Amino acid sequence: MQYRHDDHTAWSGLIDRESAGAALPIGEAVGEPARRGELTIGVVGCGYWGSKHVRVLPSVEGVGRVVAIDHNQRILDALSERYSCFGYSRSLPEVLDILDAVVVATPPRTHAMVAAAALEAGCHVLVEKPLATSVTEAEELVKLADRRGLVLMSGHTFEYNPAVWKLRDLIQQGELGQIFHVNTARLNLGLYQGDVNVLWDLAPHDVSILNYVLDARPSSVSAWAGTHAHRQVEDVAYLRLHFDELGLVAQVHVSWLDPCKVRRVTVLGSRKMAIYDDLAEDERIKVFDKGVAVDSVHHGAGSAESDDVGSRPAAYRQGGIECPYIDFEEPLAIENRSFVQSIRRDVEPPSGGRSGLAVVQILAAAERSMATGRLVDIDYTPLVDGPLLDGPGRPTTVGTAAARDTASSERRP
Repeated sequence: MQYRHDDHTAWSGLIDRESAGAALPIGEAVGEPARRGELTIGVVGCGYWGSKHVRVLPSVEGVGRVVAIDHNQRILDALSERYSCFGYSRSLPEVLDILDAVVVATPPRTHAMVAAAALEAGCHVLVEKPLATSVTEAEELVKLADRRGLVLMSGHTFEYNPAVWKLRDLIQQGELGQIFHVNTARLNLGLYQGDVNVLWDLAPHDVSILNYVLDARPSSVSAWAGTHAHRQVEDVAYLRLHFDELGLVAQVHVSWLDPCKVRRVTVLGSRKMAIYDDLAEDERIKVFDKGVAVDSVHHGAGSAESDDVGSRPAAYRQGGIECPYIDFEEPLAIENRSFVQSIRRDVEPPSGGRSGLAVVQILAAAERSMATGRLVDIDYTPLVDGPLLDGPGRPTTVGTAAARDTASSERRP
């Protein structure tokens, strides 16, 4: 597998046994030896998001020890003052022999490189979004995990968010009626990334949410992006995802260049409408009993008014607003718990490698659309040497049937 190292010499050195900085002696680290049956998990890349894994993992049942791994000694020093890890290291190879699993939270273009090194060493792997930054890399990771019989999980954290579960229930149980349209907005002033554009940084969240709540994948995508504050990196992007099997189009808006922070999904249905606001303190989901009376739009089949292009809907439904109760738990804790349970039960995680591959395939098609200005079909060609597939990228032979049923419900504690 060929990887693009770009300007990530330090991260390349992290997985190179000869060039990496020495690990801190594990015997001098804080913590007790793991009890029998408990996992030792290494977190590679302990910046903003990786440090959250370091915080959450020790509280997950089945985790005995956590090892923090980063090429930046200052980050490790800061972590050692806040958390009691079993060990701290600047070299992944030096600690691989004591690890059962690895969480990869390095810059996106290094995800495949670091994940492959861990899988080759026999470790189960959770990779933060995106799984990789090319379809080839993502496919290779899935194949490698299959060959080694290891768990490969994509860090689609919103699929473990109880508010997103509720939104999915509203859609799948028909509470909103026929879904006409979905639009998402993920906006803020920053944070600009050094190795990917706004599409690869923010859109994985919304694409994975759409795939999950609609229980479908888009067949084609058109996308536009602009470079503004940074002339070489797209900082604003729009995607139109065509879900042909559902007869709807979803729109995704992502931006590093917006005065207001927004994290919102709006679902427009024939019966009701719903908004998921991830920034809301309590009322993350709002269901609006509002809409347009269908009969007033069509005026009845064969009526004289039905062909009048100047006619307008005459009646709107203005009902109440419901905010369903959500028993909220930190999504990252649920995600990490699901990772550990998938390892211990030897089953495919809810957001497994193929889920991550599908998101990468969608983003790669969007990038082609950005370059050509055309609608691009999305290729979900199944992996030829993976498990038996039921449709594009959906494994049907992972563990026993009972184990698969357990895994499919693992999002909910």
